[in-house]
Amino acid sequence: MAKISSEIICVGTELLLGDIVNTNANYLALELASLGIPHYYQTVVGDNIERLKEVIDIAIKRSSILIFTGGLGPTPDDLTTETIAEFFNTPLVEQPDIIADIEAKFASRGRVMTASNRKQALIPQGAEILWNSTGTAPGIIWQPRPNLTILTFPGVPSEMHRMWRETAVPYLENQGWGKSIIYSQMLRFRGIGESDLAEKVNHLFALTNPTVAPYASLGEVRLRISAKAATEQEAIALINPVAKEIKEIAGLDYFGSDEQTLASVVGELLKNNGETLAVAESCTGGGLGAMLTEVPGSSAYFLGGAIAYSNQVKMSLLGVKQASLEEFGAVSDTVAQEMAFGVKQKLGSDWGISITGLAGPDGGTDLKPIGLVYLGLATPEGHVSSYKYYLGKERNRSQIQHLSACNALDLLRRKLNKTKI
Repeated sequence: MAKISSEIICVGTELLLGDIVNTNANYLALELASLGIPHYYQTVVGDNIERLKEVIDIAIKRSSILIFTGGLGPTPDDLTTETIAEFFNTPLVEQPDIIADIEAKFASRGRVMTASNRKQALIPQGAEILWNSTGTAPGIIWQPRPNLTILTFPGVPSEMHRMWRETAVPYLENQGWGKSIIYSQMLRFRGIGESDLAEKVNHLFALTNPTVAPYASLGEVRLRISAKAATEQEAIALINPVAKEIKEIAGLDYFGSDEQTLASVVGELLKNNGETLAVAESCTGGGLGAMLTEVPGSSAYFLGGAIAYSNQVKMSLLGVKQASLEEFGAVSDTVAQEMAFGVKQKLGSDWGISITGLAGPDGGTDLKPIGLVYLGLATPEGHVSSYKYYLGKERNRSQIQHLSACNALDLLRRKLNKTKI
């Protein structure tokens, strides 16, 4: 088989405007990897014939499989099929089988097919029909020239997914694909910056199979290790030695892989130790508790928490001293410690953790700027400590809240790992 690469072309002005999130590209990228089909480019283009032709002209010079989504409906701005046919100077031919299929679907809903739907029965001469078992917009599978395959799908994700599974995958497998896969493992890190981690594992970026690539997101850094092999087991065997080396280099900065989160890792450690946790939150407003309870089975170790936003609630519910608030302020190491100890005592947990800070955008001072956050930690032995973080005034409120909750989970994770060791 000649060397082939694929390209995803998503058509729709609504995607460019941000009115709709482009989940189709994500789905197709994962599916192409499972078939072992190289995939190097994705393009989003609006409902415009000339711009779509420009995209096609570029794509056919670098990719052998073009996968289109969107623009197959009955309205005037659905231009994908006619633009593809026009680009390759091929006439459109009305397919009676498609008309019959659309009429039957309308009839099943007690309706009569409109004249505009006849447009969906027009496909390029020589193309095969890619049937849509749920919607009215069929796609095509077409080879307009040697070593070029075009597949088109409607933009509705549920329709596209089913058409892909039922028609496109069998077609591609018959063409010899699916005999190898691209399998990836994502390693996740907290407490180290992307550039620092990249410098430590820089020698691994030159690998070709598996490959290693860095990613950064708010609250963590990730390294993706991808391998191409005949089976998932063979791919994992290629990945494992590289993953092991990275974990040894990163130490405690590595916290989990793939779908593991800080909250799920902390939960597993607590469960393994037979210990429980309670939280007291001020500036995060319940965000930490939400992260913890997103994990199924978290009731085994997470007892609950208090959103102590006002000073009065900090005093009445958590036992924070009025003198501490008056002398040090709500955003202070003393109050953070008293909140953590108070929630541990109140709920009877082994561990207590607290968050108090300034999430902004208002309320900061020179001494206590926006982004200043204190965490309090009460241990099973009754020791209480606090930790100061400055997250930067350039971050917005939700970012400060999210990072504060992540910091709290990471702090507890490191303490639990040291206890475990």
